[in-house]
Amino acid sequence: MAVDMAQAPKQRLSADFWKFWTGQTISNLGSSITLFALPLLVYRLTGSALNLGITTAAEISPYLFFGLLLGAWTDRVNRKRMMIAVDIGRALVVSSIPLAYALSILSPVWIYAVGFVHTTLTICFEACQFAAIPSLVSRDNIVTANGRIQASYSGAMVLGPFLAGLLVVTLPLADLVLIDAASFVVSAFSLALVRRSFNAPIDGTRERKSIGHDVIEGLRYVLRHPVLRNISLMMAMVNFVATTTGTQLVLFAQRQLNASYAQVAWLYTGASLGVVVLALLAGPLRRRWTFSQVALGALMTEGALIVIFSQLHWYWVALPVWGISSGLGILFNARAEHRERAGVVGDPAGGAAGRLCDRAHAQCGARLRGDWRGDVSDPARVLVYPARPRRPLHPTDRGDSGGGDAHGARYRG
Repeated sequence: MAVDMAQAPKQRLSADFWKFWTGQTISNLGSSITLFALPLLVYRLTGSALNLGITTAAEISPYLFFGLLLGAWTDRVNRKRMMIAVDIGRALVVSSIPLAYALSILSPVWIYAVGFVHTTLTICFEACQFAAIPSLVSRDNIVTANGRIQASYSGAMVLGPFLAGLLVVTLPLADLVLIDAASFVVSAFSLALVRRSFNAPIDGTRERKSIGHDVIEGLRYVLRHPVLRNISLMMAMVNFVATTTGTQLVLFAQRQLNASYAQVAWLYTGASLGVVVLALLAGPLRRRWTFSQVALGALMTEGALIVIFSQLHWYWVALPVWGISSGLGILFNARAEHRERAGVVGDPAGGAAGRLCDRAHAQCGARLRGDWRGDVSDPARVLVYPARPRRPLHPTDRGDSGGGDAHGARYRG
């Protein structure tokens, strides 16, 4: 029987899945353009490293304030309706930027508020999205479906900034955000076309617990689990300083590399290409070396490349260096996140709590680095700072662990 099951062809992915996939691919493409446009817009308005730091902090802080609460709450609502409402809300929030720009009232504070509200809505969407996939495909096709979604996300992250670099030559910078707003509308429409429910059947025998109880239970799980606790602390320390590099990339590119707006966008494209290539190498590297060798080797090499990147003045040399260092960063995160997932098989609440801690420290790091550096005359020093040696807290967490994941824990919800 086992042989027959192994030889049986897998079912095709459902039409509902492809509707979902199409909407999310377009939405990810739009979001990748905003990822480039917002920090560049803030820098154009202020020319300030501090304001760039505050922007990143505003975009990450909702994970600290609401992450676990919203994650637990979305398990209690109609997920599809929630995702449609969130998409419409995000479209309205993001489109307020070009509207404010047209009315000459756009300010950095406005952009901070948009980033904060947008991330809060995104937490709700991604919590529902994570649980929606098993409702759209059969159990045997979950891995395939996740692979399709991951491939589309990776492609969007490469193509979006590249297109933005071409469009910014002819369109006002603030108007680029309208592409993201339109992509959210397309996503909402595609979700409305899906016939299946995203909610699992209610188990009448299961005790209904409060949101607060679920949150406390998840945090306790992290603190008591030796693997989760140490990896969460390690990732928190890394994110506390590593977020600075991405936050100040626009400042560095404009001041030291003398990059045009299009070239700044292509730095984001280069980083995404590095992520894709190194993520594809995660599996072969895992088979050749242990977890600690891959993760810590990637981390140390990334630090060395950031130091080199910070001293460069030639854009076309800096571009591949930045791409490789970004890929190494996601390779480290993929190894650590897989190790984290391996520790919470059957209990994802612990992993959610751990990732909340990561983002909390990233938010603090973005804010403090902006304060400490201010309007620096030498932007290279901002990039060098995160390259200081970083090590895990406990040597027992350095065992080997399987499989790669192109999607790191650093900035994705």
